[in-house]
Amino acid sequence: MALQIPFLGRLHPYEYLALLLSFVLLILETFIRTITLLLPTPIIRFLYRASRNAFNSLSSPYSRRARQKNKGVSSPIAQASDFTELVELYGYTAEEHVVQTKDGYLLGLHRLAWRRGEEDMRVNAGANSIQKKPVYLHHGLMMNSEVWVCLTDRERCLPFLLVEQGYDVWLGNNRGNKYSKKCTHHSPSQNNFWDFSMDQFAFHDIPDSIDYVLSTTGQPSLSYIGFSQGTAQAFATLSIHPTLNSKVDVFVALAPAMAPPGLASGVVSSLVKTNPEILFLLFGRRAILGSTTMWSALLYPAIFAWFIDKSLSFLFNWRMRNITPHQKLAAYPHLYSFTSTKSVVHWFQIIANGTFQMFDDEVSTPLSLSQGSKYYKVAKFPTRNIRTPIVLIYGGSDSLVDINLMLKELPKHTTAREIRKYEHLDLLWASDVDQLVFPHVLEALEWYAQPIETKAGALGWKNERPNAPSPFNGSQPPQYSEGEYTASSGAPMRVGESASTFAAAASRSRERAAAGLGASGAQANGGQLFDAATEAEAELTNAAEHLDESDLEDEQESVPEGLALTPEPRAARVRSRLPRLA
Repeated sequence: MALQIPFLGRLHPYEYLALLLSFVLLILETFIRTITLLLPTPIIRFLYRASRNAFNSLSSPYSRRARQKNKGVSSPIAQASDFTELVELYGYTAEEHVVQTKDGYLLGLHRLAWRRGEEDMRVNAGANSIQKKPVYLHHGLMMNSEVWVCLTDRERCLPFLLVEQGYDVWLGNNRGNKYSKKCTHHSPSQNNFWDFSMDQFAFHDIPDSIDYVLSTTGQPSLSYIGFSQGTAQAFATLSIHPTLNSKVDVFVALAPAMAPPGLASGVVSSLVKTNPEILFLLFGRRAILGSTTMWSALLYPAIFAWFIDKSLSFLFNWRMRNITPHQKLAAYPHLYSFTSTKSVVHWFQIIANGTFQMFDDEVSTPLSLSQGSKYYKVAKFPTRNIRTPIVLIYGGSDSLVDINLMLKELPKHTTAREIRKYEHLDLLWASDVDQLVFPHVLEALEWYAQPIETKAGALGWKNERPNAPSPFNGSQPPQYSEGEYTASSGAPMRVGESASTFAAAASRSRERAAAGLGASGAQANGGQLFDAATEAEAELTNAAEHLDESDLEDEQESVPEGLALTPEPRAARVRSRLPRLA
């Protein structure tokens, strides 16, 4: 495809200035990267330590004490080299699998099938093995499977929770990222290797990964949990593969993405809306932002985290206040992974046209008469054809989610759950994600995808569904918040009730006693108690965990003995100090 250069007049003068500045920054980055590669390692380490010492000298004694308190947990997570090392920090064992797509790409899959102590047991390996329900998780744009397991508390890690609940957990990866950078036809050094967008994710990566999981486990179906672009890939693949719908019991979409309204930065947004292909000029036709890994290695961690926060604020207007500083220091080194420039161009085409469409390969020129909708129309993903139950869980402050547009484009059986004040990444790493998000996920899995015989085989108890109408019957109004939502019966339900369901489900994996948060959790005041605890937790977190420096050192940190046994969640500690309701 010929490289497109926008005609004079297609952009405003200030947009050309922004484009020129982007070229200058790109050249500067290339120069710095070249110099860095030529410097000896001792000099790089010396400069790194000098920046660390200078940064720490500007920190208050209180911040230094806070750093020492959290360094033992954040450092091993940030410095973990891969997925298996991350899960081993918490005492879990992971399997690595390779899926070959029909067009020749080799995708890495990770599997968490064993609770701690079950490593010697056979899971989904035949008639005489433990039968567990498979759950498939997929990451977002420019990410890999590590983003699911780089949390500082085991209780806030969704894959670990699902494993303890008796699920066979699989985590996928897109072509081109850290775990899927190989193809039988092309080398990553060739442009053809990176000639893919969401179309290829939908036609090959997701369906081939799902088929591999079901073939390996011998199970007839699985549950799908996606984050961000991982949800868009599921929307796309389920809409164009009718038979795949029978293989997915339920689709839980965290921070769902379909047709984002745009970027917070007016200059950048107008630039890419005018001509999305301009990104090819800035980043080439291979991997986009490939130098991010270099900056992660060179910059002092606190400076790198600050830079990421500022970039997200500039592009999306995210404040990142629901994620603790030491969680950022642990997770940000695992945030980025390789993807193609074309996949990002695809997203900007979707934003520019305001529709969830396939990639537009047509060469666009200002004087072309064939670009009108009368002569040419890009194929849309027919998302209304999806038959799999869909549960949307989104943040009320997420600038990338247009829930009204999304519900119009999805089937009527779609359900929406809003978490007020949550932004995009909060659905992964927020300090209270286990209290506000996980109950909805477990509720969806319990209702749609939990056959009695599978759960009984995995945990040794019989699952009894209540004789009540499904809480996932039709789309919920966007006004729903974490305080309450309306079930199919129309009766209001408090978050305390969902939290009770979550606590009861967790306790059933260890004993069959009727456990939970107590009867008061389902009463009207239960939601007030939960809100008070959440507010108190936020105040304590802001007061005790305000860090303006790094939790990491450049030296390798040994994993503390108590890492596998993380302290009880802060929300639980706060609630324990609040008066119990009668």
